[in-house]
Amino acid sequence: MNEESVGVENNDNEIQQVETVLAFKGFDKDLKCRGYQFEIGKTFEHEGAVKACNSGFHSCENPLDVLNYYPLIGDDGRLNRFATVKASGSISRHGDDSKIASAKLTIEAELSIPSFIKSAIKFISDACSSDAPAASGDSSKLAASGHYSKLAASGDYSQLAASGDSSQLAASGDSSQLAASGHSSQLAASGHSSKLAASGHYSKLAASGDYSKLAASGDSSQLAASGYSSQLAASGHSSQLAASGDSSKLAASGHYSKLAASGDYSQLAASGDSSLACAAALSCTASVGKNGCIVLTRWVESEKRYRVSVAYEGENGIKDGVFYQLDDNGNFVEV
Repeated sequence: MNEESVGVENNDNEIQQVETVLAFKGFDKDLKCRGYQFEIGKTFEHEGAVKACNSGFHSCENPLDVLNYYPLIGDDGRLNRFATVKASGSISRHGDDSKIASAKLTIEAELSIPSFIKSAIKFISDACSSDAPAASGDSSKLAASGHYSKLAASGDYSQLAASGDSSQLAASGDSSQLAASGHSSQLAASGHSSKLAASGHYSKLAASGDYSKLAASGDSSQLAASGYSSQLAASGHSSQLAASGDSSKLAASGHYSKLAASGDYSQLAASGDSSLACAAALSCTASVGKNGCIVLTRWVESEKRYRVSVAYEGENGIKDGVFYQLDDNGNFVEV
């Protein structure tokens, strides 16, 4: 979202914008980005040229694009952090998504997972037009505010948004974006790198393409992804998340959530009470909240079969909020 804009010429004779942009940024668990320490409420200034993916402070105008650079779970097995920021001064834009680099960056406020999801829904909804009921062409935009609305797009880069209850949204093109704020909404995308977000209760989100991102903040939501490296996040209670692709990342903050992964190297994080994290695949890691349960799988070569190990938070040294994996003997060890 731009507040003001004016073009200037940099040292490379390129026209660069001087403006103020409200954006979003990801960090590791210590609020660092590529080793640089940030702090909520402070402004940071970059000296020298500003160029996206090269120099300056980076952020994204689309919240879900942040997950391209800071996934829900970091390489260290810990949950990453997110914040709203104000980028200003010289602005350089990235061509492939909404990533920008800026000369000045103010870290305004840290976002919880529910707030992050709601910001994503608002961004996608605002980007969609409000007068087109259906579209099959590339880069189409569809929006509906009435209850029981149905939106479908088959073109690449389509954007669909619905605010009414029981809405249904479907997109088959790559890089599509779907958002629904009503209860019991259903969202489905089959293209690679699709982004789905729902804030209503009992919503259902499904993506079959690789690198898809699914986010739901309502209670009892269901999220499913079959593509590799998909990211699923749910903040509502009793949500269910399932991923079948390798290297998927699942995160749920609501109580009684259930996370299941069948792809190897998946990461499951459930921070709510009495949650269940289950991986029917190899080399997976998982963490749960109070009174949670972890089920992990390993292959026993001498027996030519899989074996599963079960751990309960509060028993045998298993702690809440800590990621575990299995050793060769089926014992839970901290990552």
